[in-house]
Parts: sequence; C-alpha cells; structure tokens
Amino acid sequence: MISYLKGKIILKKKDFVVLDVSGVGFKVFLGQSHLERIEKEQVLELYCFLSLKRDTIELYGFLDSDSLLLFEKLEEISGIGPKTALALASFGSLDLLKQAIEKKDREFLDKIKGIGRKKIQRIILELTGDLKKAEKGISFEQDEAFEALVSLGFPKQKVKAVLNRLPKSIKKTEEKISQALKMLGEGKV
Repeated sequence: MISYLKGKIILKKKDFVVLDVSGVGFKVFLGQSHLERIEKEQVLELYCFLSLKRDTIELYGFLDSDSLLLFEKLEEISGIGPKTALALASFGSLDLLKQAIEKKDREFLDKIKGIGRKKIQRIILELTGDLKKAEKGISFEQDEAFEALVSLGFPKQKVKAVLNRLPKSIKKTEEKISQALKMLGEGKV
C-alpha cells in the first residue's frame, strides 16, 4: 500500500497533482486548502491513502499525518465518500474541525461543498463520539476487541455500533468479544 510519497510536482490541476517520484508519475488528489499551499515544480512530501474500488484506483494526499487520520475516520462514515472526506480533512486541522463540530458551527460546516445538513449531522454524531473517546485515550483502532471482530470479517461500522452498546462494566477483551458476537449473531445492530 502507498502511504507516503516524496517527489517533484510536474503537473498541478484544480483537484490533483502529478508527483514525479524517481521517474514514476503518481496522480494524487488533494483538498483545495492543500492545493493552495503548493506550487508547481516544488518538491513535496505527502501522506497518502490508496482507495481501491471495483473499477478505479485513486490516491489521496495530505500535507500532514493529522489530516490523513481525520480523512480515514471520515471515510469510514456511511454515506461519506473519499472526495467528501478529502474536502473535510483538508479544510482544516483536526482541532479546527473538532471545535466546529463540538460547537455545531453550521457556518463553518456549510462552507464545505457537497455536504447537506443530514450528512453533517451524521458526521457530527460519528466524530464527536470518536473524538471524545480519543480524548480519553480510547480508540477503536487500538481496541483489541474491535481489531478481533473486524478480522473475523464484520464491517467496522457494525462493530463500532455493537461495542458502543456494550455495558461500560465489561472491561475484559474476551468478554467484549463474546457479548459483541452474540449481538452481531442476533442481528442487533
């Protein structure tokens, strides 16, 4: 998987650049705020996300790792595609987006093209929960129960939903997995 590129910009368009990395040109989609900060012929370092779909392979780039992490969180939200996640992730820092979401700053969120109020509400619900957990040092990506259930083939969104419904008194990973499997097997998602 391509997660980092460093090379010279040989072409810059309205939503992507072509980056020459040792003689190979990579087309990398960037958010508008990131594109505004770079110039053609500049040597650029990008953190990348490779999106594989049935008929396309696209590479999304970010000037910093925080924007990439935010993109990955946003891209997991049902109904949010990579282009929308790219616009959101590159619009501001994690802290700026976090503040806008926590304050429910509609003016800030309305500036982002292609996102209606319902999607914004879904994003707010998904991210504020994830951000609160991240502040406490809890991340689904680090949770062993989450990792185990995803490795068994369950979709990340369903696993998150089930784990959020478990009583907080359950602390042991094995018990979390057992209870989550029961809920997933009964279709309580």
